[in-house]
Amino acid sequence: MTRHRIEAIDRRAIAAGLDGGGWALLPGLLDPAGCADMAGLYDRPAGFRSTVTMARHSFGRGEYRYFAYPLPPLVETLRTAFYRLLAPIANRWQERMGLAARFPEEHRDFLARCHAAGQARPTPLMLRYGPGDHNCLHQDLYGEHVFPLQAAILLSAPGADFTGGEFVLTEQRPRMQSRVEVVPLAQGDAVVFAVNQRPIAGGRGDYRVTMRHGVSTVRSGRRHMLGIILHDAA
Repeated sequence: MTRHRIEAIDRRAIAAGLDGGGWALLPGLLDPAGCADMAGLYDRPAGFRSTVTMARHSFGRGEYRYFAYPLPPLVETLRTAFYRLLAPIANRWQERMGLAARFPEEHRDFLARCHAAGQARPTPLMLRYGPGDHNCLHQDLYGEHVFPLQAAILLSAPGADFTGGEFVLTEQRPRMQSRVEVVPLAQGDAVVFAVNQRPIAGGRGDYRVTMRHGVSTVRSGRRHMLGIILHDAA
């Protein structure tokens, strides 16, 4: 069902959002029961390859876990469906930014390229935040081969499960101060956003701007989020 929901999305609307601001919203991708089931995986460590305590690496405060292969069926379904949705947009962006790399139609073929280059560790992850936790602005770059778009799905309900913890994007244009965007997410919503750079049309043609993302401080409760990164890690 989730795969069909993604396949039914209006690609023109997603492309318009990404071209306009570097992100696009997919409301209600998962229902509350699906969110609860997914968040419950966090307490089953056998399904993950590693756990990262953010404060230990000055990434912020909180914790996240990278899934191991084989991925849970829903995570695998989401990853494949998002790739198919976003590959045409990614190729158009590459052309506009003057970058040579192009992405094949199927995710398995792109992953084969990653694995051949030594990027063989899965990157989908689950993040858990409690009171006082946050995620510093960053980019999820894990090697030479980077897919320029990724997705995140909020699994907890704002105002009920937690307060604070807004998903934040920043955009740095050349010779300008950074612009900040707070993405309004409800439980089950997905946001698709730029990993590193995106093209913007200027008076002399397209140019690149740099994007970063993070999470503001959680004031109360517990917040879970699922990250769907489409390239694997070295």
